[in-house]
Amino acid sequence: MNAGIPGWNDRMPWVPGNRWDLLADRHPEPPRVSVVVTHYDQPRELARTLAALRHQDHPADRLEIIVADDGSPTPPVVPDGIRLVRQEDRGFRAAAARNLGAAAATGEVLCFLDADTAPEPAYIRRLTRLPALLPEAVTVGRRRHADLAGLDADVPVAEAGPAHELPEPAWLRDAYARSENLLHADDRSYRYVISAVLACSRAFFDEVGGFDESFSSYGGEDWEWAHRAWQAGAVLAHVPDAVAWHDGPDWAGRPAADRAREGNRQSLLLAQMIPVHGSRGRGLLPTTPDLVVHLPEGVPPAALFVCVDSLLAAFPLATVIVPSTATTSPVLTDPRVRLRAEGVEPDARVTLILERALVITDAAPLAAELSSLGQGEVGILRLLSADGSRVAVARSRRARRRADRWGDGVGFAEKASTPAGVHVLRDEPHVEAWVGGWGGPERFT
Repeated sequence: MNAGIPGWNDRMPWVPGNRWDLLADRHPEPPRVSVVVTHYDQPRELARTLAALRHQDHPADRLEIIVADDGSPTPPVVPDGIRLVRQEDRGFRAAAARNLGAAAATGEVLCFLDADTAPEPAYIRRLTRLPALLPEAVTVGRRRHADLAGLDADVPVAEAGPAHELPEPAWLRDAYARSENLLHADDRSYRYVISAVLACSRAFFDEVGGFDESFSSYGGEDWEWAHRAWQAGAVLAHVPDAVAWHDGPDWAGRPAADRAREGNRQSLLLAQMIPVHGSRGRGLLPTTPDLVVHLPEGVPPAALFVCVDSLLAAFPLATVIVPSTATTSPVLTDPRVRLRAEGVEPDARVTLILERALVITDAAPLAAELSSLGQGEVGILRLLSADGSRVAVARSRRARRRADRWGDGVGFAEKASTPAGVHVLRDEPHVEAWVGGWGGPERFT
């Protein structure tokens, strides 16, 4: 099977874009799986989850279970054959507990569960199928809700859950339906990745880095990690038949005041860490720009001014990097403009490298092209002038990271485009006409 994609077949360790569906019929040898169960002072719920893990249909000799305890007042008691790792109680530190469990794990695939989330018998096998085939796959199971209070831990959860079911969050169910189980994921799909029902390869987890341990209250650390993984080239997939039952209602079942307070706390923190449209502030400069534009060497002063000014008028939250020789240019008074220098550059979602100075008279066509990069199968955009000559190349961070991992031209397609409203500047454009807003492109091109 090659799906018409040059150089690809279903034995490759990668897929184009987010096309996990191309491997729908592939089933690997059972991988060695490490299940990390995060726990804090929930002995009854932990007992149910560990009992459910004993009844998995994944081979027992390929399954390692680690309880990562976040400093419970009384250390949890775990059965023989289950590892226990603990950290001291310094408040809510689920992110650190998960990292502690992952550090102790020896499996090829990591599967994260919360102590109050008990999996049905096929859960591990179904959730780890894709990560065993694709190192970049990040899978999220279906977390259903039930009132399991008072039930014996040994009652099969596949029976107890449906018999005591609570409402499933409609926003999450609808999002999975709209995206066809995240097949059509985009930069905002991190919101549908839940650490209580998450799996990925050990290699990818190590490359992306663990959960951010600065999170010290409920929620958000899984979304930050999922966004980081997506930008590193992750293939996101929801596995609806990998079901685990959460003991208790969804967040929507909590008091309205608590939801508002905790929701705002989480949103404010993530706005600083996830600089994509719909997550960051509308006007504030993000900590990491969504777009970085590099100007070429040798652009005359007037052309440099018009080029940078038009770029920032079109993309107000971008960062523009100008040649190191442009030390006297008035554009440097703007904090969004930087001189090219050695060292680390902003790790933007999209990097646009100009080969010639441009003026943008209509931002919408180019903005639409850049916003789609890395969200489908196109990761590289080559901009051409009307005569077909090369003007610039834009590359998504996802495409860059895939190229670093697998080699150039792997995982994302390349597209050429001549968007309307983008023009090559002449060396001496009419600056007065530009700043005054009179005259058409003929004054600058």
